[in-house]
Amino acid sequence: MLKAMRKNLKSLAPTLWIVIAAFIIAIFAVWGGAGRLGEARAANTIATVGSQKISADVYYQSLRQQLENLNRQFKQLNKNLIQQLNIPQQTLEQIIQQSLLLQKAKEMGIEATPDEIRAKIMSYPVFQKDGNFIGFQEYKKILDWNRIPLAKFEESLKKEIILDKFIKIISAGVVVTEDEIWQNYKTENESAKLEFVVIESDKIKLDKEPSSAEIKQYFEKNKSKFHIPEKREGIMVFLKTDELQPEIQLSEAEIEKYYNDNLSQFKEPEKIRVSRIYLPFQDKEKELVRAEAQGILDKIKSGQDFSALAEKYSKDEKAKEGGDWGLFDWRKLSPEEQQKINSMVEGETSGLIELKDGISILKIGQKTPSKTKPLEEVREKIKTILKEKKARDQAEKRISNLEKIAKKEKNLDVAAQKLGLKIRKTGFLKDGQAIEDIDPSGSISQSLFQLKEQQISSLIYTYKGVGVVQLKTIALPHAASFDEVKNEVKKQFIDREKKQKALEIMKKVNAELRSKNLEILAEKYGLEYKTAEEHKRGQYLSMVGENPEVDHLAFSLPIGEASQPVELENGYALLRVLGRKEVTRKDFEKNKNEQRKKLLEAKRNKFLQSYLYKLRNEMGVKIRYDLFLKINSDIMARFEGE
Repeated sequence: MLKAMRKNLKSLAPTLWIVIAAFIIAIFAVWGGAGRLGEARAANTIATVGSQKISADVYYQSLRQQLENLNRQFKQLNKNLIQQLNIPQQTLEQIIQQSLLLQKAKEMGIEATPDEIRAKIMSYPVFQKDGNFIGFQEYKKILDWNRIPLAKFEESLKKEIILDKFIKIISAGVVVTEDEIWQNYKTENESAKLEFVVIESDKIKLDKEPSSAEIKQYFEKNKSKFHIPEKREGIMVFLKTDELQPEIQLSEAEIEKYYNDNLSQFKEPEKIRVSRIYLPFQDKEKELVRAEAQGILDKIKSGQDFSALAEKYSKDEKAKEGGDWGLFDWRKLSPEEQQKINSMVEGETSGLIELKDGISILKIGQKTPSKTKPLEEVREKIKTILKEKKARDQAEKRISNLEKIAKKEKNLDVAAQKLGLKIRKTGFLKDGQAIEDIDPSGSISQSLFQLKEQQISSLIYTYKGVGVVQLKTIALPHAASFDEVKNEVKKQFIDREKKQKALEIMKKVNAELRSKNLEILAEKYGLEYKTAEEHKRGQYLSMVGENPEVDHLAFSLPIGEASQPVELENGYALLRVLGRKEVTRKDFEKNKNEQRKKLLEAKRNKFLQSYLYKLRNEMGVKIRYDLFLKINSDIMARFEGE
């Protein structure tokens, strides 16, 4: 699940063209109906980028839209998964990047003309019918139906055009050489068939525990490796929102009001399940492909199973799944097919749809219109959202009051006693170190490192609640004594011994390999035996990961010859090349133009990353992390019970 979502979330990464496309998402989101929560934040600034302030409302709406889009695709989206995938940070970064580039484009005087905006509108597939623009009256109707103000939409297109022009100007000097294209083509298309064994150090058992003398001796030889960084300790009061929630009482009127103010949040989109049979033209005569497709269509009409026929005849990525393109994947199909899908009814099979590169036959397995979930169905979810918000507001109010008294008294302990709140010690923390039960992101320790001794912090927001801390003690960095790092020294010593033993075992395997099978040797020495049918350079290899040395050996070792042991982070590997698929210059010439285009885009992306990093330092970016965390908590409460 997590791997699939991470793959999907590549679309959130800061790349050359995503920076542009995100404008449309942000504008649509702002007018999607946020309810009172979003409106209340409109005047707040979450980030300052150069001379521009980014309102909390823009971030709030953009994040909400990203999460709702993902939730439609991945029904298991929840609060923990959102945090693991780092979606809030990526969304804010995307908005910051847009701001940086637009400000720079403005400095250069780059503009979008009315004709360019008009052409952009007319090029959108959603505003076309049978390949032609639907007309400005119909265009306005579509925007009205989606509650998107015309001026706002066209302003977003203007920014998109400006960004497109600007990026083309700054990346115009990025070029690719013939040799770069050739090397990239080889990387993408050559593969090696491998067998390999892996031994992991942590699975090695030592004959005996190291003695105190051995550990001490190791420390004396490696003293320079062991340092104690600066650590700070404070006292704090922290209120967890989940502990305050039982105190919260909600009225029916509050629940109904939230529901009515946020109807768009409870709207389920139209669901269409599509199956497809696809026959490509390739080098065949088109008439032959049409005849074959007609034969399949006749079989469908005679009652034969669509799924079975798709599995037998279809030539696309979903053929093995009986042609099932699911509820969402079909949106990647051609505009002609999507238009046909939208006009069909549940259970209907299309005729032959001729495309540029082949012929398809479509079937609608399910077509459920969009609907708004009734209040009773979402009541518990609303209660969770409101309780989280009220608990956070209550925690914020109590801690804010505590902060005022504490700063007046110059003592957090005294203020806490006056209000009947519990003080706890932070313990000595490194900068950014987490306190797992209340602050897994390390915000409290970061605050400690911004304070002077006895100084009291402002409110600290974490995903778990709200707190305030007072710095009590600073322990300066110093060279470690043996007693301070004894456990770490012991661990390092044991790790070194295990790794040495792993190397010795791998050397024995290498020595015996001429007379014995690698799989048999793996069993003899308790190693993991693996194979890879088509390993490519830079590709992740099971138990090895991405390893440049393994890649080099895979494409340089003579076939059938085994490598020497290759050191890994946690052990060793040994591999043998069983075969290789290599490309020729003739193959390359056929694909050179396409390869050039892909490599050029990749280099432009890389250039833009560097350019944005430079702009960020030049123009300055300041983020209000307290507000950032507060908004995230409010939004993610909606996914608490998902």
